[in-house]
Amino acid sequence: MIFPALLVLYTNLALAANDSVPVLNVQQVCQGIAQQGGVSFHDTDFADEKKNCLDSESAVRDQLVKQWSSFSAPDKSACTKESEMGGESSYTELLTCLEMARDVRNIHNDADTSTPTAPRELPAPTGHRQPTSQ
Repeated sequence: MIFPALLVLYTNLALAANDSVPVLNVQQVCQGIAQQGGVSFHDTDFADEKKNCLDSESAVRDQLVKQWSSFSAPDKSACTKESEMGGESSYTELLTCLEMARDVRNIHNDADTSTPTAPRELPAPTGHRQPTSQ
């Protein structure tokens, strides 16, 4: 029965190899960002804006490569799908999604592990007289 053991090992290795930062086409989003700068396609500022965007996306991808293993598999899957939707992919969007998902999970985990405190009793009001019966 070596075959099932090899199949499991191969499957685990394939999943581990597949668990890497996706390759996104950021050309489209950087094109749009450069166009939003209000310059024409023939203006040299357009090329500079697009290059700045591409450089920024590359730096964010490098950051993602370093942090990728710290994010949960479900978050990586959901955020990757979200960042690829709509045709304009962005590593910045992907990283933001992953960080937000992680932070929300941490907040929920902290809330679950904190010990609830008993409600505080308010002090008795002062300066108020109880009506006396006559």
